[in-house]
Amino acid sequence: MSKNVEMGAAGSATVALLTIAVAFLLRSFYRRFTRMEKRKDDETQ
Repeated sequence: MSKNVEMGAAGSATVALLTIAVAFLLRSFYRRFTRMEKRKDDETQ
């Protein structure tokens, strides 16, 4: 079923760009989440 497909430079660049974008989004959401948790902890004290 699976064929050996040559991806080429454009495909490699696309995969790299998507990987970087996902990593950036995950990092940004993690930073927002930790900031929110810290604020919640500060309010309870």
